[in-house]
Amino acid sequence: MPNYKVVVSDRARQMLAGNIRFLAQVSPVAALKAKNELSGAIRSLCEVPERFPFLDSEFIPSNKYHRMYVEKWYLILYQIKDLTVYVDYIVDCRQDYRWMIL
Repeated sequence: MPNYKVVVSDRARQMLAGNIRFLAQVSPVAALKAKNELSGAIRSLCEVPERFPFLDSEFIPSNKYHRMYVEKWYLILYQIKDLTVYVDYIVDCRQDYRWMIL
């Protein structure tokens, strides 16, 4: 079984940093925990990234993005091309993210 290379886009890194900064204002401990959980989840995509389903959305081409939920609140959207996983979005589902699918 091949291992995949995981590439996190600059946009996804910025989204992650923004989410963690926002959470740190309320609880630094919770922010650190969320950062560790998200980082671990992203690293886990190097093995069997197909295990998560595709995102079904009217405005996004079908079978383009896989979706992975982390810690109840976070949605990671990624694509698989050959042996590379491209993480494109890390969304805090408590915030309005309709802009992404419209």
